Parts: sequence; C-alpha cells; structure tokens
Amino acid sequence: MSFLAQRLGRIKPSPTIGVTQKAAELKAAGRDVIGLGAGEPDFDTPEHIKAAAVAAIARGETKYTAVAGTLELRRAICAKFKRDNALDYTPEQVTVGCGGKQTIYNALMASLDEGDEVIIPAPYWVSYPDIVLLAEGTPVIVPCSAERGFKLDPDALDAAVTRRTKWLILNSPSNPTGAAYSEMEMGQICEVLLRHPHVWVMTDDIYEHVVYDGFRFTTPAQVEPRLYDRTLTINGCSKAYSMTGWRVGWGAGPKPLIAAMNMIQSQSTTHTSSISQAAAVAALNGPQDFIAPNNALFCQRRDIVVSMLNQAAGLACSRPEGAFYVYPSCAGVLGKATPSGNIIETDDDFVTYLLEAEGVACVQGSAFGLSPFFRISYATATSLLEEACLRIQRACAALS
Repeated sequence: MSFLAQRLGRIKPSPTIGVTQKAAELKAAGRDVIGLGAGEPDFDTPEHIKAAAVAAIARGETKYTAVAGTLELRRAICAKFKRDNALDYTPEQVTVGCGGKQTIYNALMASLDEGDEVIIPAPYWVSYPDIVLLAEGTPVIVPCSAERGFKLDPDALDAAVTRRTKWLILNSPSNPTGAAYSEMEMGQICEVLLRHPHVWVMTDDIYEHVVYDGFRFTTPAQVEPRLYDRTLTINGCSKAYSMTGWRVGWGAGPKPLIAAMNMIQSQSTTHTSSISQAAAVAALNGPQDFIAPNNALFCQRRDIVVSMLNQAAGLACSRPEGAFYVYPSCAGVLGKATPSGNIIETDDDFVTYLLEAEGVACVQGSAFGLSPFFRISYATATSLLEEACLRIQRACAALS
C-alpha cells in the first residue's frame, strides 16, 4: 500500500508554475530563455504599499491576527466593494486568505461533497479543476470557442446544469485568454443562474482593474442583485497592485459560507501574514493612480504581441479585453515538421519546440482545457516580448 493519500492521484502539479520553473532551470544552466509563462506583473509593488509594511513592522504588528483577517483590512475590502462595484458587505461577510487561490480552496473544501458538480468554462485557470477534484467534487468542463471570444454561451451553461450542480466558477477578465464579459453578457449568464436557484456562482475578479480600451468591468452580484445571496466574490492584491508574493486575497459572500471558510482556514494557515495585511490596507485605501499607467503599458504590449503573433505563419491571435495574456491558436502549424524532422501534432509539441529551438517558454493550451492553443503572458519587459515574438516567427517559418 502506498504511503501517500489516494486523493493525490486526482490532481497534478500546476503546469504554469512548472513552465516557470523549467525556464528558470534552463537560464541557470546558461541557456538564453525568455519566460512567458508567469502570471505576474513585472512592475514593483508601489512604494507607499511597501512603506506601510515597514511601518507595521516598526509598530510591532507581528502577532497573530483574526483568522478572517484584521478588522481594518476587512473594512478596507468592504469600502473597495462599495467604491468599485456598488456592493454592500459587512466585515463579517469577508474572509482574507493567502491569495485568491487559498480563498477558492477554502470555499470548495467547505461546500463540496463527493460527486457535487462544479461548472468550469474552458479555457480555465489551471487550478480550478484540481481544487474541485481535491475536494472530491466533479468538474464539469464547458468549452468556450474562440469564435465566441472564449466566453461561456448561456445555452451551454443551461445545458450543463444538473441536480448535482453546486457552483459555476466564472473568471472575468480571464486567465488564460484575457476575455472579459460585458455587462450585457454577464447579465445573460445571470439570467440562466436565476432559473437554477440551487446553483451558486464563484466569481474570480482578480484581474478586475487590468482592462483596456474603455472596457467597463462588472461582477455578477452587481449586475443581478437577486444573486447576491448565492455569490462568492473573489479578489485580491496580486495583479493590479503587483503584490503576487505578498499572498493576500479575499472572498465576500453570505455569512454562513464565510464562517465555514474561516473554519477551514483555522486548521490550515490560520491567516495570511500580518505584515501583508497591513500592506493590503494601504493598497486599497491609498492612491490608485499608478493603475492606469500600468494598464497603458500592458495595453501597448498586448497590441505588439497580437500584431507580431498574427504575422507568424500558422498562428492566429485575438485581441483580449483584459488581464495580461493572449491565447493564440496554433492550429495552422499542426502536422508540420520541425527542422529536425519531428511532427508537430499537438499544442504540447509546439510549445516544446519553441522552448528547445528558440528558448521561448510558453504554456500549452491543454493545460487550460482547450486545444490547439497556447498562452503567452505579456507581463514582462517590452523589449523581451518583441524578441520572443521574433523568435516565435522564426520558429514558425522554419516548419515545413
């Protein structure tokens, strides 16, 4: 009998983290590698946020906090929801975790029984299905085509609902595609959910502030107040505030769910770092004026990457509304041979070829549940992005 738990056989390591680690190993071995796998901004955390952390240390705020997070931070989160989303929450309806990932994990562990179904639109963030599986639930994957902008079709959602459905997980703007739901599109999804009162919605809004071209972000409970009592709204500091390593995320929803999530967390991490929480208060309550310039640079990078990838033979790349990813199709290179004679049969083969031939690290579409595509993160220096895209063009041109 194996010493390890059988549940581990239900999941796999994060492919995106794996690609980042592989790129780092190759760089350490002396290879010229451009890593486009990491989903984190290349901007530094703003100075006033770092200063707030240093001040918290000086004040001795280095002890345990409440499991749900400090009252000061939960009040700041409530103010953020009111300011940005016109949503009213009390601190008792908010839980703070070690990033959005732990908050999602806590929610699914607290709510799923064996066989409960969770609808997950594909392409999806790699961790959604695995966390569902770890909680003994059943992921129900609903493909979202490029022709629909990688967005969930309301009729497909309706058809996926069964009596065992417990959650819909919605991520807008999306990782890996950058697709974002307009208010009208979000309203159509909400209309379906209203017809199924046993289905809750977990909305992952972590890229809320990373949007372009005048796009107006909305979230389900804001668009359809009748869903308020069965919505868990997830967000955090990682993306807009360049605080990935600080590990601060949160969820807001009905008190019984939040209490259950806090109970799960009380037996794992207890709470996220007290210093990180102090920094998060400064992030939410302090100046927001750095977000627009960051987004302007992201938007410029997006346009460069989309243009250059569309000039690569066999690739086709749409222009996303938000986040900092593109999800180009590599269907046009399948069946072609590399200079060494290997046939590109899958998107896995293609990203392996890019890494080996040109030192460009991307993530295969199979990791996100929809092939043949691959994900590029453009949250890196513009000069590196341009060089990476030139290498991708060269790699595609070398196929026959």
